Amino acid sequence: MSDNVFLDSNVLVYSYSNSEIQKQEIARRLIADSNSFISTQVLQELCNIVTRKFKFSYEQAATAIKESCQNNSLHINTEDTVLQACQIAGRYGFSFYDSLIISAALESGCAVLYSEDMHDGQVIEGKLTVKNPFK
Repeated sequence: MSDNVFLDSNVLVYSYSNSEIQKQEIARRLIADSNSFISTQVLQELCNIVTRKFKFSYEQAATAIKESCQNNSLHINTEDTVLQACQIAGRYGFSFYDSLIISAALESGCAVLYSEDMHDGQVIEGKLTVKNPFK
């Protein structure tokens, strides 16, 4: 894969799941085989979910965060990211947090946003296509 791709939080979370092995394999393959991007928001959501749902200690969560930063390019959300998210939410009707993911993906120059939670096949701003990698 040569295009930049953005991973929604759910994809990153599945890479650490021991209960959904098929989704774990798909998520890990996406990370290994693509020029993948994540954002600071994705890291925050990863930490929250692995400590709450998977019962990781914060030390284990920190290890997962470090691994995620080593295996993906990191987009740091800025004021511009947040302002663009407001415009996207208003234009497309996405939740603010989904719009923040979309904004980060657009700023990262990604052609694809892999997400289980958004509308598969939707094209945003004529540049970014949402794909559900688990379909």
